[in-house]
Amino acid sequence: MSTAPHRWTMTAVGEPMVKADFDAAPPSDNEVVVEVAGCGVCHTDLGFYYDGVRVNHGLPLTLGHEISGRVVATGKGAEAWQGKAVLIPAVIPCGVCDLCLSGHGTICRTQQMPGNDIQGGFATHIKVPARGLCPVDEKKLAAAGFELADISVVADAVTTPYQAVVQAEVQKGDLAIVIGIGGVGSYAVQIANAMGATVVAIDVDQAKLDNMAKYGAGLTINSRQVQGKDLKKAIQTFVKEKGLPQTCWKIFECSGTVPGQDTAFGLLTFGATLSVVGFTMDKIELRLSNLMAFHARALGNWGCLTELYPAALDLVLEKKIALAPFIEKHPLEKINEIFEAAHAHKLTRRAILVPGK
Repeated sequence: MSTAPHRWTMTAVGEPMVKADFDAAPPSDNEVVVEVAGCGVCHTDLGFYYDGVRVNHGLPLTLGHEISGRVVATGKGAEAWQGKAVLIPAVIPCGVCDLCLSGHGTICRTQQMPGNDIQGGFATHIKVPARGLCPVDEKKLAAAGFELADISVVADAVTTPYQAVVQAEVQKGDLAIVIGIGGVGSYAVQIANAMGATVVAIDVDQAKLDNMAKYGAGLTINSRQVQGKDLKKAIQTFVKEKGLPQTCWKIFECSGTVPGQDTAFGLLTFGATLSVVGFTMDKIELRLSNLMAFHARALGNWGCLTELYPAALDLVLEKKIALAPFIEKHPLEKINEIFEAAHAHKLTRRAILVPGK
């Protein structure tokens, strides 16, 4: 290993994370040790750190679940991974339970989520099960102009909306509506567009909306200026002008806010699919019977199935969705500063923390 293993540990809600050395090896059977290239800072991390969202491991805990790196040690049964560049799934399923075998691996009851169930990726090294690792084609990576650290965010910010779009069965000719175009929503827009949908992007940040118009949004709406019934009317007008479907809309709530969830539910129409991708601890009041009246459906989306990772990564490496304009790298040593900036909404791009940078 090229550096002495160390990680930044959360000891209490809101308290500065502290640097600590640890022993990363040897891995157990069917485990690997990955030298971390980069780890993205996710809204979920901020929830754990600032809002006291419960973590399964308990404190102290190293956060971080958007991880790319290189396998530097392997346990028995995982030897084939030695030296490989990989993405570590944000949710690692057991692969053998009834849920996993029925295609519901993201809700495996013995899943291991780095930075929640096990120690996470804000570290120089991480020990994880080999199951579900996504290999990275380094020739494609180089050809696309990326470093290994750059694609760490694929492990959640890209794969999570990718699964949501796949699960909602977005097809060519569909109308997709994405509410909240932050770290996850910006990729939801691009992925839905890559699948052939015309996309409406909704947010309260005009600069983000203007930027998203360059990356797949056919219509952008500032929900500070257009709300409620007027918002739905604006979309209906756009739909009529473009000859798009007036029913069966695919709606993705990515903001993880009460106003965003209210907006998403208010946009239900006949045959619509509402995908809840963002997370908040806050509650909303709604008339659930709207689902019945519109014969609509509401879907949750936790993480992404490991088997979908390669296809999501290919969208990035083949430049079918843009990654570089939405990320920025920072030294891991500045983790407390970056968390504070992310929490205060002072970052314009998703932060990737890089050990030794």
